[in-house]
Amino acid sequence: MTDTGRRITGTEDDAGEPSARTDLVPAAEGFSRLALEMHEAEGVEETVEALVEFALQALNCDYAGVALHTAGNRPEVPAVTDPVVAEIYRFQLAGGDGPLVECMRDRATVSIPDLVQETRWPEWTKKVLGLGVHSVLDVPLWTGFGAVGVLGLYSHQSAAFGPDEEAVAHILARHAAVAVATARREQNLMVAVDARKLVGQAMGILMERYDLDSDRAFQVLRRYSQDTNTKLREVAQQLIDSRRLPTV
Repeated sequence: MTDTGRRITGTEDDAGEPSARTDLVPAAEGFSRLALEMHEAEGVEETVEALVEFALQALNCDYAGVALHTAGNRPEVPAVTDPVVAEIYRFQLAGGDGPLVECMRDRATVSIPDLVQETRWPEWTKKVLGLGVHSVLDVPLWTGFGAVGVLGLYSHQSAAFGPDEEAVAHILARHAAVAVATARREQNLMVAVDARKLVGQAMGILMERYDLDSDRAFQVLRRYSQDTNTKLREVAQQLIDSRRLPTV
């Protein structure tokens, strides 16, 4: 049972995932505060930092971390509550196997009540036990658009994550997945807008210096980008900063 002054009863829904019933107002208030804090966060890193800090308060864990799915299929780790989690993630990602990898790949919760009894990932298990961790709960973060990442919870104690803790973790993961996906979309949109502004400024420089029209100016930038294997945004930034123009 969690130690946050609330009682949460875990069951399973039709999809086989734990569900939860909150009996006390503080539980709902806590999640409401978290949802607001993640909504008001300035970016992805701030969003997941709010998530892992809340996880420490709401669940019976000593450490928490988040690994996010990327386009290159190599997870990135934007937030951990302790270097121990960073080391666990680093070791696992280097080997390409373990509960985090399985959780992200299959979008299924991986619960390890007692690492002493775990046999699926012997090298990873040995490493994590050596760091003082005895139970692990990895919960997928996902939306209808696909995988977002994994929330990892770690405890020094065996059997730290029972049905109640798992139910809370799933509620937390659902809130977090939407918040992180939204933050990523907003961040990508801002990057795209900034890139268009930079390219526009660079085109203006070329048009003024060489008396080019907009189509020709863009072709020059694109050609320079391709010839130097440099992103178009970076080419534009270099041109604006240095005023060193590519050959027309």
